[in-house]
Amino acid sequence: MPYVGNRADDEGTDVEIYIKPLTDTVHADTPTDAPEELLALLDSLGFERKTAATAGPVYVWHEVPDRLTEAEKKRLATSAVPSLLVAGYLVNITNAVWDAAAYQEAAEALRHQPVAAAAPHTATASVIRAHGTPATPRRR
Repeated sequence: MPYVGNRADDEGTDVEIYIKPLTDTVHADTPTDAPEELLALLDSLGFERKTAATAGPVYVWHEVPDRLTEAEKKRLATSAVPSLLVAGYLVNITNAVWDAAAYQEAAEALRHQPVAAAAPHTATASVIRAHGTPATPRRR
């Protein structure tokens, strides 16, 4: 049975980036009632905001645009990680989506931008391998 739920709520993170099972859709889940600031940041990084209203809560998530190729989807998703970290969010991205070159390029581009205000959270990221064992990106 495919996964149904909110991975950010399940994992206690701010953003969970992964490929939705049985599809090629790259999801970015945020916690239930995530702050608008986080949702707007994902919008600005190229993700498309999706919502589903129910009799109970309104569900919100983000997806990488379907019109992109598989490589472009991975690049967009991975390139978002440094900006999310600088903003102070806790991020997990699965190995199936991870693009090390895109991460390094995005991180380097951020280094050349003016310093932003203090981050609201402690920034952390990890790459989750296919079998679920966390692995952190290499740092130089």
